[in-house]
Amino acid sequence: MFFETFLRTSSPLQALDSLKEAISKLLLVAEVFSDSSTLGPKTFHRCRHCFQLMTFDIGYGDPGNPVVLQVHERLKFHDDENLHVEDQNTERILLRDTFDFLFSNASSLPVVSEMLQRPERAGASVDGKYQKELNQCLSLEEIHSIRTFVKELGNLGQFQLLFPSTVPGIQSLMGEFYDTATPGSVLSHYWSLLNVFEQFWLVNKKAQLHSLEWNSSTRNQTVEKPHRSLEAIQSKKAAVPQVLYEDKDKHCSDEEEAQCQIKKIVTYPRLELSPEFNAKIKDYYCEVPFDVLTVRIRAETSKCQCKVHLQEQTGPSFANYPLGLGMNRISMLVVDESRAEGDALTTYKLTIYREDRPSLPFFEDFTACGFVQDCDLLIHPEETCGLQPISADYIETISQPEIQSCQSGDTKGQWIVPCLTCSDNRTCDWREITWQPHNCQHDILSKPELQQCLQGRKILFIGDSTNRGMMYYLIERLNETLQEWQKLHGTKLYPSVNGGKTLISYSYYPQFWISPSLRPAFEKALERLLQRSQPLENTDQTVLVVGGVQWLNSNHLQIIHKVLKRENLQNILVIIKTLGIGFHLPVDGVHFLTQSEVRNLYKENLSILEAAKKYGYEVVDTFTITMGRHKEFLQGNCGCHFHEVFVQALRVVS
Repeated sequence: MFFETFLRTSSPLQALDSLKEAISKLLLVAEVFSDSSTLGPKTFHRCRHCFQLMTFDIGYGDPGNPVVLQVHERLKFHDDENLHVEDQNTERILLRDTFDFLFSNASSLPVVSEMLQRPERAGASVDGKYQKELNQCLSLEEIHSIRTFVKELGNLGQFQLLFPSTVPGIQSLMGEFYDTATPGSVLSHYWSLLNVFEQFWLVNKKAQLHSLEWNSSTRNQTVEKPHRSLEAIQSKKAAVPQVLYEDKDKHCSDEEEAQCQIKKIVTYPRLELSPEFNAKIKDYYCEVPFDVLTVRIRAETSKCQCKVHLQEQTGPSFANYPLGLGMNRISMLVVDESRAEGDALTTYKLTIYREDRPSLPFFEDFTACGFVQDCDLLIHPEETCGLQPISADYIETISQPEIQSCQSGDTKGQWIVPCLTCSDNRTCDWREITWQPHNCQHDILSKPELQQCLQGRKILFIGDSTNRGMMYYLIERLNETLQEWQKLHGTKLYPSVNGGKTLISYSYYPQFWISPSLRPAFEKALERLLQRSQPLENTDQTVLVVGGVQWLNSNHLQIIHKVLKRENLQNILVIIKTLGIGFHLPVDGVHFLTQSEVRNLYKENLSILEAAKKYGYEVVDTFTITMGRHKEFLQGNCGCHFHEVFVQALRVVS
């Protein structure tokens, strides 16, 4: 996906080949001109058990040719504390494969013995300059080198062989740097290893030679049978090599030599992957229209002992996932279940971009349309749904500069959007949509006004990720940006908000990952937050914001009242964020609400509003605001997030 997206190449495999060739040539030149480099027989007297992990920084010019910018003499990862789970898994796989590659206990003697006995064991040759049978006058040093090389080939894991190579550019470079084949020379050793490489895969019947050899177009010139896997690679019409099985109903191989890799990705609805699926390629991208809310995914492996788990090593093999607006990332981990621990061998990544609502730019001659609920999720069957025309008189009324401010956060209202016609939501400019209360407006404070209003106050948040999102939005308004952000599932204080003049604290509730019998009760969680935020004033200088998607009910407000009275904080300002739309999609791993259950949520929301007024608490009715836009959720399995945090580019002005 990287090569197609950023280099816009139609042949990602060829681009990968070019990258490997550039690295190989650099290493070859460094070998030749290194002060420690020795030619001839002395080569074999170097340290056989030494290794070095290196990281290459690669740049691409206009023609798309790779250039090595820098070489790090160690394994270098990104300095990022918030690595995605798939990135952390990649680190672990890389280190695990390195350990297996270097310290494998597997014996290479049987393979080497069979190679030496094969009738087609003639050595490699280029322009007739060198040809040698593997069993012809091999020294003990050469035999040891071959055994080590074969052992490495059998434990490559996700590593790919760079050298020796059949690429003409590498071969010609070898001829320029080294003397032609003389006994014990580097070049003769090179041809010997190249011959070993080819014989190794013949012995092991490795049809999937493409997983190790690159520049498949060159290799394919020597292949006579068009059905070979290299032909499939060149045409890019086969995701994995064609392997014959005795059992025609089987879709995987029981052979020990079979590779653990994905051979097929199945989705519903069917997704057009870019690039076209190939087992060698690990990253894919596709786009879906706005109305596609979920996707069902499963994957098949080429080896029966290996299984695919989605998102994490213990995840399901197939699942339904919600597609939030924008980027959605799904990881497919190939796990070898024949091992005791079930090691994850590699990770395939699928990025699905879900488009925004179809929209037209704003026109001067427009019709104002309003809606409260969407026809695809009716909360009030007796009321209208979808876009409805709004009278010019109403627009004139709410447009008056002297319109009064709303006295509460549950004032009834509607979404208003400009359209060419209210009968077709594709003719609207959805960028201009706004929530409009009836006959009043919610005041939006400027940054200085907000900073002044919250100076000297302590604001305590308790609730789930939707409440956490509101807290981060407030911090951003006060500080212009988020100096730190994390998907916090505990308790944390933020003392540096508003220049240190406003203290904000947050506690995640409920802790759904803990067994209900062991899960802290809401009363205990609230008490702990109050204690962590001390000292607190029993005035409106202390603000408590409580809310979530669907866990909150009227009983929680009774608990709030009891705890605040016991702590002598009954005069603080309490704001209740009510319920919100979510969990309305059939998604694996989370509970799913039917349409009737969503309607019951609306009734529970009314009970929360009534209880809040009973105790004198302020409210923000998020259920009414979100129910009409239930399709416009962002990332998350709940389908309940309508906020996101992103990295904002800094502008440098000189």
